[in-house]
Amino acid sequence: MNSNKNLVFLGMMGSGKSSIGAMVSKKLNYPFIDIDNLIEEYAGMTISKIFEINGEDYFRNLEEKITTKSLKHKKTVVSLGGGAFINDKIRKDVLNNHFSFWLNWDDIVLIKRIKGNKKRPLVSKSTEQEIKTIINKRKKVYSKANFKINCNKLTKSEIVKTIIKIYELN
Repeated sequence: MNSNKNLVFLGMMGSGKSSIGAMVSKKLNYPFIDIDNLIEEYAGMTISKIFEINGEDYFRNLEEKITTKSLKHKKTVVSLGGGAFINDKIRKDVLNNHFSFWLNWDDIVLIKRIKGNKKRPLVSKSTEQEIKTIINKRKKVYSKANFKINCNKLTKSEIVKTIIKIYELN
């Protein structure tokens, strides 16, 4: 693969962007950037605390700033936050300059993974129906990714192999 493009992972919270991204970066021997971790390092607090103290708008502005800066790297694996791809500026950059992979799961799997999770401020107090609404709204935007990986019947290593195969063919 001779491309300088980054591999960018997007999808709902709990879809495995960070764990799959780390595995892909190791296999390709590319640097790995987890945007949520960078935001927490920059802010000196957890994302939940950022939401609690400064609100979602502040978080989204910080997310845009850190993500657009991180996307300037070449040959890097980048794991976006669950809501980052909703941002027009981030989405346009990702779609125009990088390989984007949507890690898609059935709603039931995602709800089971994220419901009541205190680390996920958007859903920590949400009902299953409210989470499903967020998932369905975001799916419309996630579907614009270059590649959709249906993860339900795959192991982590099968997901990684699928992504690397797609990357090497493009």
